[in-house]
Amino acid sequence: MAPRSGTIVRLLLFLALLYGFFLGLDLMGLAFKLFGRGFAEALVERTANPFVGLFIGILATTLVQSSSTTTSMVVGLVAAGALTIDGAIPIVMGANIGTSVTNTLVSLAHVTRREEFQRAFAGATVHDFFNWMAVLILFPLEMATGYLARSATFLESLLEGAGGIKMFDPLKAIVRPVAESVSGLTGDSGALTLIVGIVLLMGSLKLLVDLLKAVMSERAEQVLHKTLFRSAIAAVFAGTAMTVMVQSSSITTSVMIPLVGAGVVTLEQVFPYTIGANIGTTITAMLAALSTGNPAAVTVAFAHLLFNVSAGLLIYVPPFMRAIPLALARWLGRLGARNRWLAGAYIVFVFYGVPILLLLFSGTLSGGEAAPEGDQPPASIQSEDPRRSADDVLYFDLDHSENKHV
Repeated sequence: MAPRSGTIVRLLLFLALLYGFFLGLDLMGLAFKLFGRGFAEALVERTANPFVGLFIGILATTLVQSSSTTTSMVVGLVAAGALTIDGAIPIVMGANIGTSVTNTLVSLAHVTRREEFQRAFAGATVHDFFNWMAVLILFPLEMATGYLARSATFLESLLEGAGGIKMFDPLKAIVRPVAESVSGLTGDSGALTLIVGIVLLMGSLKLLVDLLKAVMSERAEQVLHKTLFRSAIAAVFAGTAMTVMVQSSSITTSVMIPLVGAGVVTLEQVFPYTIGANIGTTITAMLAALSTGNPAAVTVAFAHLLFNVSAGLLIYVPPFMRAIPLALARWLGRLGARNRWLAGAYIVFVFYGVPILLLLFSGTLSGGEAAPEGDQPPASIQSEDPRRSADDVLYFDLDHSENKHV
């Protein structure tokens, strides 16, 4: 009887810590929306330069902590006629890079334990390197040939007239009300909400890793390896399915970092899983696009899907290509473990510093490349409530220039 009660207590503790981890992530997302979403929306509207659009996608996504938010925002602006397809595709490419900031931040919770941090940081940054490689290959290809736009236009023509649906997100249903209550207790202060979120996430993550080490038996690891990670294809499908269910690739990838840090999941196993998460995150934008009934918006959503599928085929399938992000992630993991301050510097520099500097240099942040007055989107596009879900789907009535959240 005692062993069974001990198992029940451990299970309840695991669920409580997992809930705390998800709540911390959601609070961080809310915090960034409280002081970042309006700025991110303004950024997305400001440029017709593809190179600048790429870095706008990175910065906007790091500010709102969700590529689903950025891509749904882009789809909405395309549907409203405020953004062209050619202008939208580089932004969604940048959103892919920006979304990996969350699991990289999560890896910092392991920073006090050198070997564990080395594994966790490598597990997080393999996603970064994959996304950068995808952009370095497909961005020039798109600029030269229009491969994504042409292919997406063809796929859109096959689905013309299709309608969208709104998916139920069970994780958001149980976490978001508590997160909004906590945010309300802080007076909807972005800074305080962020601090509470970070403390809760870091504390839950540390205890979760300790618990996993204590209870994860060899048999349990074998079951995990024979199910989710029995093959690369299984891992891709697991990452895709998980992201479709929770509608957030940040959550899908972040929840694996403790397992990588604890040595339960290897870098080679988590790599295809993150590729699946990239594919799964396109579903939210696809639903938003289908709901608008706007051909250009559906084309952008298809371009995002094709970008992620193409990246997986080009980078993961050839063994010599697959080895590059794995080797770079291991190198950065070792470097970060030896000089742990470099890990924080890496996040600030790659996800915030480089995009901000380039956008300042281009004049985008200083107002030098504002869109013409006639091309500005309707004022109603701006979110009235900064705490609304990152995955709210925008429905546009183009005949009346109205939109509503559902």
